[in-house]
Amino acid sequence: MKKTIIAVTTAALVSSFAVNSTEAASYRVQSGDSLSVIAYKYDTSVSNLKNWNNLSSDMIYVNQVLEVSAPTSTSTSAKTYTVQSGDYLSKIGSKFDVYVAELKKWNNLKSDVIYPGQKLIVSSSGTSTAPTPPSGSSSYTVQSGDTLSHIASRYNVTVSQIKSWNGLSSDMIYVGQKLSISGTSTGGNEAPSSNVVDIAKKYVGTPYAWGGTSPSGFDCSGFIYYVFNQAGQSIARTNTEGYYSKSSFVSSPKAGDLVFFENTYKAGISHMGIYIGNGEFIHASDSGVVVSKLSNTYWNPKFVGYKRF
Repeated sequence: MKKTIIAVTTAALVSSFAVNSTEAASYRVQSGDSLSVIAYKYDTSVSNLKNWNNLSSDMIYVNQVLEVSAPTSTSTSAKTYTVQSGDYLSKIGSKFDVYVAELKKWNNLKSDVIYPGQKLIVSSSGTSTAPTPPSGSSSYTVQSGDTLSHIASRYNVTVSQIKSWNGLSSDMIYVGQKLSISGTSTGGNEAPSSNVVDIAKKYVGTPYAWGGTSPSGFDCSGFIYYVFNQAGQSIARTNTEGYYSKSSFVSSPKAGDLVFFENTYKAGISHMGIYIGNGEFIHASDSGVVVSKLSNTYWNPKFVGYKRF
C-alpha cells in the first residue's frame, strides 16, 4: 500500500511540475534527475534533449542547465542569458553554440570574468553566428572554448574526419592550433624547394646543441630555421610548437615537407624534422643531425603528421 501511495504522489508531483514549467526553455538538473525524467516533464524525447544540448551520452549532473525545447531561429533580436552560479564563458559558449570571442565582443568584455545574475547577449542580432570557411581556404584556427565536436558541427564534418585529416590521436586541441577541415592543405602553400633536402643532408653528423641555429650545433627547430633560410625561404626563429602552428597539414607529402612528433622529451608537440622521401626524415636528434625512418619503433607511435609552411 505504501508503494502505491508513493508512486501516485511522485506522479502527481511530476505532472504538476510539467504543467507549471511548460513555458521554460531551459531546466536546471536536480538530484535524482535523468534524461528520461526530464523528457517526460517537458513532453519531449531523450534524443531531442541530447541533440539540443550536444550530449554524447545520457550522463547529466546536478545544477547542469539543459535546453528543454528546440532553439528558435526566427528571432530578429539578440538572445540573452542570465549567468548562473558555476557558469564560465566557454561553458555558456558551448551551450549556445557560439565562440568565447563572440560572447566577449557582443558584451564588450575585456576579460573572461563574469558573475551570477549578469545578463549576456548570446547571439548576434538576426543573423547566424556560425562561420563558414573562407573562400579558397580549408583550415581553421582553434579559439578559446573550442572542442573538436564544436568545430565539426560548424563545418558539417565529423570529429573522426578532422582527426584523420590532422593526424590527431586524441581529441585534445589547443588555442591557436591550425586544423585542416577538408583534408587538403591550405590555399597558397607551395611545395617545398628541392634544395631544402640537399642543404639539410650537408649537415648530417653536426652535433646537437640546445637552442643551436648554426653548423656548430643545432637543436631540432634551430636546424629547420637554418636549413630553410639557407634554401631561400625566410622564416623566423621559433620553437617546434611555433613552427607547428605556422604550418598546415598536407595529405600528399613531398621531400622537403616538415614532420612533427609528440610526447618525446615533453608532452605535446615536441620534435620535428624534414621529410626526405621513402619514409625517411632528417633531423637534429640528441645525438646530432641524423637520418631516421618514420617506421622506427620509437618515432612511429609519436608521429603526428606532415606539414608545410
